[in-house]
Amino acid sequence: MSSLLLKGVIRNGRVEVDEPIDLPEGTEVVVTSRTTGPDDDPVPPEEITRVLAAMRRLQPLEIPDDVGADLDAWERKLNQHGIDNTDTGIEDVFR
Repeated sequence: MSSLLLKGVIRNGRVEVDEPIDLPEGTEVVVTSRTTGPDDDPVPPEEITRVLAAMRRLQPLEIPDDVGADLDAWERKLNQHGIDNTDTGIEDVFR
């Protein structure tokens, strides 16, 4: 399963995107909406500088091999669960 992120607007009840979409006819898509809010304000340069400096100070996370193996196994299990339940509707989420 691949994903494609496009920006568009609703006009006359239909989604119009800014660029052509090269997908086969009948391809199912998921449309989400977003509202404008405080998160849309540009980040000031001082904040970017502060965050980048903090990121440079981070030390690499050292994970022991046995813990890494457990994490990898859990990730495979979660991925398989997602694959097995792709077609499950929302009504099955709380069962």
